[in-house]
Amino acid sequence: MTLSEELAWRGFINQTTFEDIKDLDTSSRTFYHGFDASADSQTIGNLAAMMFDMVFIRHGYKAVLVAGGSTSLVGDPGGKDSERPVQTPETIAYNVARARKQLEIIFADQPFTMVNNLDWTKDMTVLDFLRDIGKNYNVSSLIQRDYIANRLGEGGTGISYAEFSYTLLQGLDYLYLYDTYGVTLQLGGSDQWGNCLSGVELIRKTRNATVDVLTLPLVINKATGKKFGKSEEGAVWLDAEKTSVYQFYQFWLNLDDEGVIDYLKIYTLLDKEVIDLIEAEQSSNPADRVAQKRLAHEVTTIVHGAERTASVERVTNVLFGDAEFDNLSGEDIEILGVEIPVVSLGKNLVDILVESGAASSNGDAKRLIESGAVSVNGKKASEDAKIEYISLIKKGKNNFVLVR
Repeated sequence: MTLSEELAWRGFINQTTFEDIKDLDTSSRTFYHGFDASADSQTIGNLAAMMFDMVFIRHGYKAVLVAGGSTSLVGDPGGKDSERPVQTPETIAYNVARARKQLEIIFADQPFTMVNNLDWTKDMTVLDFLRDIGKNYNVSSLIQRDYIANRLGEGGTGISYAEFSYTLLQGLDYLYLYDTYGVTLQLGGSDQWGNCLSGVELIRKTRNATVDVLTLPLVINKATGKKFGKSEEGAVWLDAEKTSVYQFYQFWLNLDDEGVIDYLKIYTLLDKEVIDLIEAEQSSNPADRVAQKRLAHEVTTIVHGAERTASVERVTNVLFGDAEFDNLSGEDIEILGVEIPVVSLGKNLVDILVESGAASSNGDAKRLIESGAVSVNGKKASEDAKIEYISLIKKGKNNFVLVR
């Protein structure tokens, strides 16, 4: 497929300044994509944007990835009903370092240039900014942009001058990258459309040049209609300290059938032929959840590497499949110990069930054992024996206790 064809097939085309999206196929360009640094980890929403970028890189485009060291200090009003909390420069610098590390992992096999927009804004004076940048924008057109109009309209919370000026900073980014790296295409999320146009306008006025923008749609969970990657517990993070590798893998594994093929197109590097085969197999035998398993494997490998992915797959197969507990490595058992209750060795099975919360009382525990509802390392327990070696206790289908 051509670049434009692949973008359309993967569902990556939303708003654009191109009159004909096929113009992307005529020659390769240098693009930039900015990543927010208001949190100490990127989410799977950001991951969709990274996969968007990779399509361009694979088609010969040069990538400049921008960590928002300056823009994150101000706060992006896009998609927000109220002002973002102001964070310290030290916090943003830490977040930028974390973002850089994650981007380097995700783009490990891809060529790209990484920059921080604080580098070209930190020494700019207020007068320079107002004269060289602000003078090129008309306030009447800025306040018509949806995200600003919503904040200023009836029932809105208002907007500070700082967040109102955010779009000018993003325009400055595009201008600087145009001059320094020859960037002529900005990629972004659909909520950044207005901010992206600020750069197009600034470059047209100051350089008499035409540059372009392409945004990708917001990824929506088709089963819930809500923003993809949001759950009752919060966002699904790329940092294993915020969303463990096991929880990350389980998120993908437990997705509904409705949108799983679309997620394979967005979140993996698999080509059309492979995904078509997965879709056919999923359609003929949905109970096997082939698409979810492949999706979980591919995305977890991209974010956390093949070794950790294999580990959580072994753990999953022990917990919910037919694999034996003895096959788990020490690292696998460490993963288990984070995700399920842990009880010390040398205790009787009844005491373990009660202490872990798997049984409400000694009598309840004994009844569970007698009814065959409890197993130790895959074998049904028949008595209240002492557990003296590392073991996995299972009650019913989904209740587990690690004894070590």
